[in-house]
Amino acid sequence: MDSVKVKFITMDIIIQSLGFKAGDTLEGFINDKVSGLKSDHIVRANVVLYKGADSDPENNYCEIRLEVPGKDHFVKKHSPYFETSVSECVEILTQMIKKSKDKHIDRRIGDKTILDDALMEDDINDEDVELEDVVKEARP
Repeated sequence: MDSVKVKFITMDIIIQSLGFKAGDTLEGFINDKVSGLKSDHIVRANVVLYKGADSDPENNYCEIRLEVPGKDHFVKKHSPYFETSVSECVEILTQMIKKSKDKHIDRRIGDKTILDDALMEDDINDEDVELEDVVKEARP
């Protein structure tokens, strides 16, 4: 019988509430929402909750920073309720992750296309060409 090894990578979720004590239900809501983000590259999620000025009715702020290799993703939203702010942040982060993943895939496909074109061009010239030479020419 074949055994399959599954590797689960869990991200750290750090929740900070500035100026008040966040309840267990709010922290549970945040953990559920943030852990639903789908990416293998997320190392840590830093969630900061705070209240703005009392004169502003939409004064409940949420900031989420996703630590990923390369550039971190950061979103800041505010609304009358922390739950709404968290949900809006997670929706935007989902779009950012998808955009980043699509950009990475497009870059890999582009590199392959450049290499294929260079190899085809060298085949037309009927010269013996090493792959290393093609890679050096194709990359700036």
